[in-house]
Amino acid sequence: MNAPGPAVGVVVATRDRVESLATALEHLTALPERPPVVVVDKGSTDHTRAMIAERYPHVRVLAPGEDRGPLARNDGVRAIGTPYVAFSDDDSWWHPGALARATTLLNGHPRLGALAGQLRVGPAERPASLNATLAASPVGHAEDLPGPEVYDFLACAVVVRRGAFLEAGGFHPLALSGGEETLLAYDLAAMGWGVSYCPEVVAHHEPAPPPSEERTAAMRRDELIGCWLRRPLPLAARRTAALLTEGGRDPVARAALRGLLARLPAALRLRRPLPPWIEEAARRVDGQRADEGLGRDERQVVTHDR
Repeated sequence: MNAPGPAVGVVVATRDRVESLATALEHLTALPERPPVVVVDKGSTDHTRAMIAERYPHVRVLAPGEDRGPLARNDGVRAIGTPYVAFSDDDSWWHPGALARATTLLNGHPRLGALAGQLRVGPAERPASLNATLAASPVGHAEDLPGPEVYDFLACAVVVRRGAFLEAGGFHPLALSGGEETLLAYDLAAMGWGVSYCPEVVAHHEPAPPPSEERTAAMRRDELIGCWLRRPLPLAARRTAALLTEGGRDPVARAALRGLLARLPAALRLRRPLPPWIEEAARRVDGQRADEGLGRDERQVVTHDR
């Protein structure tokens, strides 16, 4: 009989970050699990593909020819054949043994659609503050899941069940700069899949430079797009009104509002409200974020203009 193939593969999306990508691939290709790695190159103009061909010839490269943001990860998941898929950014990687542990958890919990790992940042391996927030998730802990249920994670520290990811539609085409993880978590939960925080699965992320004003505006725009796509209309309207008020004194808020209004008709066409029990849990998460002041600022620490 043929030996079974690897259980988990890694998808990395990149654009014009050849040096940091080389470091990430050095770590990923040295993992004891020996996962297959797929790099989705979103139109790099540097020598990204030449570097991979020379130094990592066993890494598969997809080159769709355009920058579609997080949707590049969807391309990678469709292309990779493993039952489980871990995401990395071009400045992040998984710790040795993390993917083996993720495989064990996914094998042992058939309803687990995705697991959010613990994220450590920089040379000092500083725990991201999001870790403590996920560990204290107000959603609760179902008996058939390995950790607390969460409606948020960072894509560079998540492992998904490939079939569940594709069934949920992957990352949403309207959330290209922020909030795409929360939308995916909502959609998995609405289909009956669980998303759990599992701190024994550890990922590393190098600190990113502060985002540009353009990037910050896009993140704020897409977080609100997610609200219009899935949350109650009065809530979306209140948050949009708050952004409008802020726009009177803040050019970043004005840019976010302009982007939101341009995409709002499409969001309303694609709108699919959450089931009531998930909306109720989402409101508890909203309350936790308000109490902790967590959200956009934490994401800006570990994300960059991808």
